[in-house]
Amino acid sequence: MSQNLTVTLAGGGIRTVPDGATAGQALGGEVARNTIGVHIDGQPCDLSTPLRRDCTLEPISSDSAAGLALLRHSTAHLLAHAVKRLYPRAQVTIGPVIEDGFFYDFHYPAGFTPEDLERIEAEMAKIVAEDDAVIREEWDRNPASEFFLSCGETFKAEIIAGLPDGGVGLYRQGDFVDLCRGPHVPSTGRLGAFKLLSVAGAYWRGDERNPMLQRIYGTAWADRASLDEHLARLEEAKRRDHRRIGKQLHLFSFHQEAPGSPFFHPDGALVYNLLVEYVRGLYRVYDYSEVITPQILDVDLWHRSGHYDNYRENMYFTAIEEREFAVKPMNCPTHCLMYGEEIRSYRDLPIRFADFGRLHRFERSGVMHGLTRVRSFAQDDAHIFCAPEQIQSEIRAVIGMIREAYAVFGFTETRVYLSTRPSQSIGSDEVWEQAETALREVLTTEGVEFLLNAGDGAFYGPKIDFCVLDAVRREWQLSTVQLDFSLPERFGLEYVDAGGKARRPVMIHRAVLGSLERFMGILLEHTAGALPMWLAPCQVTLATVTDRQNDYAADVAARLRAKGLRARADLRNEKLGFKIREAQALKIPVVAVVGDKEVAAGNVAPRLRGGEQLETMTVEAFADWLLERSHPGNGGVP
Repeated sequence: MSQNLTVTLAGGGIRTVPDGATAGQALGGEVARNTIGVHIDGQPCDLSTPLRRDCTLEPISSDSAAGLALLRHSTAHLLAHAVKRLYPRAQVTIGPVIEDGFFYDFHYPAGFTPEDLERIEAEMAKIVAEDDAVIREEWDRNPASEFFLSCGETFKAEIIAGLPDGGVGLYRQGDFVDLCRGPHVPSTGRLGAFKLLSVAGAYWRGDERNPMLQRIYGTAWADRASLDEHLARLEEAKRRDHRRIGKQLHLFSFHQEAPGSPFFHPDGALVYNLLVEYVRGLYRVYDYSEVITPQILDVDLWHRSGHYDNYRENMYFTAIEEREFAVKPMNCPTHCLMYGEEIRSYRDLPIRFADFGRLHRFERSGVMHGLTRVRSFAQDDAHIFCAPEQIQSEIRAVIGMIREAYAVFGFTETRVYLSTRPSQSIGSDEVWEQAETALREVLTTEGVEFLLNAGDGAFYGPKIDFCVLDAVRREWQLSTVQLDFSLPERFGLEYVDAGGKARRPVMIHRAVLGSLERFMGILLEHTAGALPMWLAPCQVTLATVTDRQNDYAADVAARLRAKGLRARADLRNEKLGFKIREAQALKIPVVAVVGDKEVAAGNVAPRLRGGEQLETMTVEAFADWLLERSHPGNGGVP
């Protein structure tokens, strides 16, 4: 006799259904027709999943976060289905969901072209129109492996061989079967708002010793309007690509002789140094002491700090006079050595060491990306040594510094993450619990909303990561605050408390802008190269109408430079319109036009890079106007 089940709907209401009824049947016809999946007791499942116990059901809509993940996962299968129809000899491997989209890897030595992507996309549309049911099947491991081998799908058989004992899930849609744990949309007709974006090479399982695969990237959304909006953002992101802007503005370049290590040209070096100067100004306010430490240190130091065991795959090593050395990837061990040189009193704490030292970390060729992923860089890095009772106040001060910097650079939207203990770490459970609790408390006290990023802490301690949203709403991690009880222990660091007893300090690792290289790349994309007045390599160019004004323009430029402004005179024998257009292309904030009338009156006629024409003014008034807008956070981007 069939047993009835009690189903609680997440939105309210209780239903009684027979044992074995599907989740879709329990939701009801109209709800199920507008739903692409369901959470059963919090777990995402297919609508066709049979119910075997009392449970709670929550529909998954296509425009929710869970719904978009389900749509993208199903669209990856749709892509694989279309590829197998058009290119039967291609082997399918894996097709995960990624941020804003998905990819699928294929073993297809002939490779795919942009024209192939158009053809595949058209075939995907045909499969959507066929509206095939997407059906889950449970198979035993051996028959499933034999099935894929019989189809020539050796990679699928290899995946099955690595799965835990037990059955495996397969999904069938029309003439295509794929290995997957699901869930999926009920039918291919539920898909439609998708676009294939690009193709790239990728090694099977990320190992260069394995076969090279063809990776097709795509994106999928709940509706066409959302897809079109996303594609527009992608186009805008291409326009803002800092690599293109950096070349256009003559800021930096890369050369194969030093992979992943940027060459900063004069204007780029100027911007770089202005960023450093800005952070140094913060250090004066927040009472940091800047230090300089070596770049190459004996490998024993890195054994002592734990970096050798937990980070060595990202480090460079060298031998000098039969001793092994490492190029430093981080400054923290050198700061521990400096702290340990003296007997410290509680009256000395906190001690805040800041360091712009050059760092080197090994990044694989495939992940390096302009300034945002490099092998050689500097951070606005600092380490605070404090007593445990000073943790809260020190982290509050760091948060204040971060907020101040974000306001200056125009980052108005932020997201904060608390990252907890990773699988590869040092230190006891008690120490980690103490550190994580301290970070939670300060975030709560400061009223900072945060998300938990479980398992993503540094190997020596938990951290708070601050992310910004740029002009096209991409998220970038910039600032970090890391709480560390382990390195002071490993280096035997102490201070003498008020009672004369030796105590262990706590170490706070923090960066505000983070990697200066990466920050410059992010800022260039955020501003589309139109840096604020105080950061612009050239703040004003004097553009002459004819050669008759050259001496006057050169003199005005010199007078402005004498006041600390970055001014240049464009004295070329070119038309004024050409000079103005070129200055706009170079994102120079102001063009000061100089003709016979301006020379006679001792004036200039300023024009902003956005096209706004200002009133003619004297050179002195113009200099004052520029100086007023040449301080961080003042004047914005004209």
